[in-house]
Amino acid sequence: MALGLLSGSSCSANSSSEAQVRPRYVLGQAQSAQVASERDAFERPSLEEIPIREAQPEVQLSEEEWRERLTPAQYRVLREEGTERAGSGELLHVKEDGTFVCAGCGQALFSSEHKYDSRTGWPSFYAPISEEAVGTKMDTRHGMRRVEVHCSRCGGHLGHIFPDGPAPTGLRYCVNSVSMGFTPADGTPVEVPPTEEAPSEDAPATR
Repeated sequence: MALGLLSGSSCSANSSSEAQVRPRYVLGQAQSAQVASERDAFERPSLEEIPIREAQPEVQLSEEEWRERLTPAQYRVLREEGTERAGSGELLHVKEDGTFVCAGCGQALFSSEHKYDSRTGWPSFYAPISEEAVGTKMDTRHGMRRVEVHCSRCGGHLGHIFPDGPAPTGLRYCVNSVSMGFTPADGTPVEVPPTEEAPSEDAPATR
């Protein structure tokens, strides 16, 4: 504790201030403990319990056709399973009601109702818009074991699923912003400029 490093006279001078702060500190600690207790009471699934359902894509294009359809950043993520830099995604802070769709084929993937702030730097959802919208497979690259999530219609890489999400699923679909588009519920077009910046080559453990 910082106060332990001060001289005796300094500690005495701060004793009244500390006495005023301590009740608030104790109350804050109690509230934090209650929140942690409620959070820990929710039983999340383990990595092994995340269903593996690798989809068979309907949309089949050549790599040349994909390169013509996608921006370099989209191609790097969707077709080469890259990862965008944390905090760089244009859809990270979108809070409007609507649907997040695949940037490769336009299929509906996630609803804004399931989006939450995971504070990881990537758009996060606790469930897809439907089980049929996405596929999953085990990813053992980079010395890690993770479950990859991809678009079931075109096979485009979206991100990964982690078992540290909120109720009711306990899952966090951690999705690259550049792999999606957004359709507002009221139908008003949202102008999201394409991201040309090359994604990071390696994926951090939280991703």
